[in-house]
Amino acid sequence: MDSELGLLDIALRLGAAVGAGMLIGINRDMADKPIGMRTLGLVSLGAAVATLAGIQFKDLADHPDALSRVVQGILQGIMAGISFIGASVILRDREAKSVEGLTTAATVWVTAALGIACGFAAWTIVAGALLLALFLLVGVGWLEGIYSKK
Repeated sequence: MDSELGLLDIALRLGAAVGAGMLIGINRDMADKPIGMRTLGLVSLGAAVATLAGIQFKDLADHPDALSRVVQGILQGIMAGISFIGASVILRDREAKSVEGLTTAATVWVTAALGIACGFAAWTIVAGALLLALFLLVGVGWLEGIYSKK
């Protein structure tokens, strides 16, 4: 991997991360959930920034073993750390025996993963995952709405 990315490449990766997060956030805003476009855009941007900072580190590309350990640490750190934001939107009502916010929490986690993929410029994965996430949120959400009315 080239340790010196160009400004245009960096801008594309960060911009794609923000766009992916915001697209998912539109659904959360429309569903009047506590996390929306700005938050998920920032989550994805943050994950992409951390990813890019790790792979941009001077001379790291010349040491594949070190790069591998850094990439593993980035993935583990981001995905574990972002879970705290996701957990903050989960509400449990013992009396009603219900849990709310799990889908929103999952969108935080997926958005961070999309940010990582943008940071790595894994465009096929970004496109496929973004389409699937939107399908799950919009398409399956629509089906759930129909099913819950019956």
